[in-house]
Amino acid sequence: MLTIIFCVFVVVVILQLFYYLGIFGKFAFAKPQTVTPKRLPVSIMVCAKNDAEKVKTLIPLLISQNYPDFELVLIDNASSDDTLDIFEEFEKQYPNIRLVKVENNEAFWGNKKYALTLGIKAASKAYLLFIDAHCYPTSADWLTNMASQFTMSKTIIIGYSAYEKVKGSFLNKIIRYDALVMATQRFAWAKLGMPFSGDGRNMAYKKEEFFSRNGYISHMNIRTGEDALFINDAATKKNTAICFTPESFTYSEARTTFKAWAEDKHKLLHTASFFKAFDKLQLKAFIFLQVAFFVLAIVLAAFLYNWMFLVPVIVIRYIAGWITMAQSAKRLNEKDTVYWFPVMEIILIFTQLYVYTTNIFSKKVHWK
Repeated sequence: MLTIIFCVFVVVVILQLFYYLGIFGKFAFAKPQTVTPKRLPVSIMVCAKNDAEKVKTLIPLLISQNYPDFELVLIDNASSDDTLDIFEEFEKQYPNIRLVKVENNEAFWGNKKYALTLGIKAASKAYLLFIDAHCYPTSADWLTNMASQFTMSKTIIIGYSAYEKVKGSFLNKIIRYDALVMATQRFAWAKLGMPFSGDGRNMAYKKEEFFSRNGYISHMNIRTGEDALFINDAATKKNTAICFTPESFTYSEARTTFKAWAEDKHKLLHTASFFKAFDKLQLKAFIFLQVAFFVLAIVLAAFLYNWMFLVPVIVIRYIAGWITMAQSAKRLNEKDTVYWFPVMEIILIFTQLYVYTTNIFSKKVHWK
């Protein structure tokens, strides 16, 4: 029986090596990107709801981008604080700011997808670059770097949105490592020609992509996932590129409690449940293999299986995973998150199990 379990364990490790080296490696070991500036007309899209303090800082950073042809589309999603007043003050100062005021609609009460749709319709430029009101770009060349990846055929660009580092916070490292893993998955599958998701805190696409698919109509009733679900629907091998130059990153504050972070992961899991069948399968397969590896390793160790066979398999698996994620972390300026790779991995596995389990036994009505 132990021999059979060990054989299954070896198969699990081989499949994990395929994930780490064969799939994640497509991004982790990719050559650094080069940037050839373009002069495409771009609308930067910012949708905000009760984000007065954040937009005060964000708008000056966006309006000062080093780019020859862009406008800033500010969408106030029925805010009850001073967000709209701040938007109006900036609109008076800069001619390339376009303001969209969204009033609550009975059919789309508080729905961000509805607000974004109005903003996209109002945008006058052919290309759209999205950033969240809670984020900020790393440099004045953010727009230049993201727009540089557009070509005649590449009309969807997936970027990286990171979290700020908090010194002395282990939870912050876990959250940033989790973001690193998710970004590695998105970038790697995109490089393999099978893009499946994007992050609305940093992504771009040609305006005609939105209208050719009737916008968010296929998932308008789902309260989350305006970015991920649109990319899952619209992105293909032919029309999608990634951007991972350091100047193209955006940053935002990470959650400061496990409960808040877990809630975010609940929403991401709920959104992913509406992905295409293959995309759901590959995401679940990766988590299943992670869990199976630890369960089988514990069982074999508990029953004192021959360490001369067991230990080398475990070591090979960890070396491959560690090297791959370290290389990916280097690409995305998250090197400190992989110093404790085995520990991070175990914590994420238990967190994923917790999220999956609680999602089964709870109904998040406000996400629908």
